Amino acid sequence: MAERSTAAVDVADNSDDTSLTAQADQSTADGVAKNRERDTDSDEVQESTRTDGAGSTSPPELHSGHKLARRYRLEECVTRLDGFSSWRAVDEKLRRAVGVHILPADHSRARSVLAAARSSALLGDPRFVQVLDAVEENDVVYVVHEWLPDATELTTLLASGPLEPYDAYQMVSQVSSAMAAAHREGLAHLRLNPNAVLRASTGQWRIRGLAVNAALRGVASDTPQRTDTEAIGALLYAALTQRWPYESDAYGLSGLPKDIGLIAPDQVRAGVHRGLSELSMRALANDGATASRHESPCTTPEELVKAIGEMPRIRPPEPAFTAPPEYQRTTYQQGTYGRQGPHPGVTQPITSPPPPLQSRTGKALKWAVSALLIAALGLGSWQLADALMDQGGKTEDPGQTQTNDGNDKSPKKPISKPIAIKGAQDFDPLGNDGSENPDEIDRLYDNVPGTYWETSFYRSADFGRLKSGVGVILDLGKVQDVGKVTVSFKGDTSVELRAASGAATQPQSLDGYTKVAQGSGTTVALKPSESLKSRYLLVWLTKLPLTAEGNYRGRVVDIKVTS
Repeated sequence: MAERSTAAVDVADNSDDTSLTAQADQSTADGVAKNRERDTDSDEVQESTRTDGAGSTSPPELHSGHKLARRYRLEECVTRLDGFSSWRAVDEKLRRAVGVHILPADHSRARSVLAAARSSALLGDPRFVQVLDAVEENDVVYVVHEWLPDATELTTLLASGPLEPYDAYQMVSQVSSAMAAAHREGLAHLRLNPNAVLRASTGQWRIRGLAVNAALRGVASDTPQRTDTEAIGALLYAALTQRWPYESDAYGLSGLPKDIGLIAPDQVRAGVHRGLSELSMRALANDGATASRHESPCTTPEELVKAIGEMPRIRPPEPAFTAPPEYQRTTYQQGTYGRQGPHPGVTQPITSPPPPLQSRTGKALKWAVSALLIAALGLGSWQLADALMDQGGKTEDPGQTQTNDGNDKSPKKPISKPIAIKGAQDFDPLGNDGSENPDEIDRLYDNVPGTYWETSFYRSADFGRLKSGVGVILDLGKVQDVGKVTVSFKGDTSVELRAASGAATQPQSLDGYTKVAQGSGTTVALKPSESLKSRYLLVWLTKLPLTAEGNYRGRVVDIKVTS
């Protein structure tokens, strides 16, 4: 159980950090608490006396208002620990808030922090809080990262109770996919805890401190994939139960009772989703703890992603219907314009209108008008028939085409035929595998009413300005004549049809597809202006609709391809 011991060290580290809170000055602690939801290392509180056990020097003497590189103005210190400090700062060049980690250049971890920050920056995955700069300057090493004022830590979300099953499913799915992508690039987190996982206002989950947080604290692991997988299992356990899955209290959560071992989430709290409970145990336990449920453990984020894909998808809760207010009767009294109506409650006599005048003269007039109309219709019909007879058969049937030789030489319009879709996959221009719900992709052409494929959440219709769009690649099995692609959406969506003309293999970049049609709406017929032969088509979403949850995401109900 080497992996479990690594997680236990992380818990002990957090408990040690928590004990430092009582030693901090109260006025300073109030300022730290206000910002701890947003800093990358907010599980530690401000402390000025602790130094690195590896013999590091004290952190540089910095203060609010100090500038780094004549650009980053320090605003507030939110962490001071182990010879380094973390600050909320302002990038005066781009006029935006940023976070900064600072430590002396001769600190024992300075080189590893720089290397970790630069490796993380090269990943460029928007699911992680981005490293913006990593510099050694004037005997100081500092790392600049994004600051997300509209995001909320998982720690804060769990303070009010466990997450709903759909939110917990989204969290574990997005975090697992992101960490699987990071490990494919050789990067590990090793400090993945509720303070490192954030939910943006759009509903997207983001991870901060990839590689950097562990380097700042000198944390290492011989089994980094297992360590991060177990950490994801602990996050899911906490999200389902509002309990930390170890005996020690941590991150504002109570630990499990002593001497009972690790028990499944659905045994800790009633009503926990059974599938998610089993998933957390598969990630947390690497021994016989899951044998009773006949499920194999997950030891890597990739295995966890696969296990999530095999689960029945958990749908979001239906929005609550709000009944319209009762119809309010108007108190307006109809009467003479400008004249005030009678006092409410006073009964007014209703004057009946006089009966219509029925006389012999009126009846005779009606009959006369009817007779004139009948006569006019008859005369018009006779004149039309006479004109047709005078033409002597010269009138041609407009529905018939006349030819001299008796043969029809006019071109016939080809009959449109459906083209079967042999396969599909989600397409992200940033190359983030699994970021756009690949497990739902077959719903695009399953001919089942009510099913749909949906994109991830975004904070704006233009994908939060993270990318130019997302889409779906359709494989028609072979090169075919494509006449029209009809796409049905939930909500008005802007879309382009792109094609890889004559490509023998599927292009892997957006440049490999040429735009042939575009449109917007809930049902869009995309017709190429010229004849098109292609095997691979890209349905490319460029603008997303607003959902009932207040964020933006594309939802494709159905795609039909015809010749």
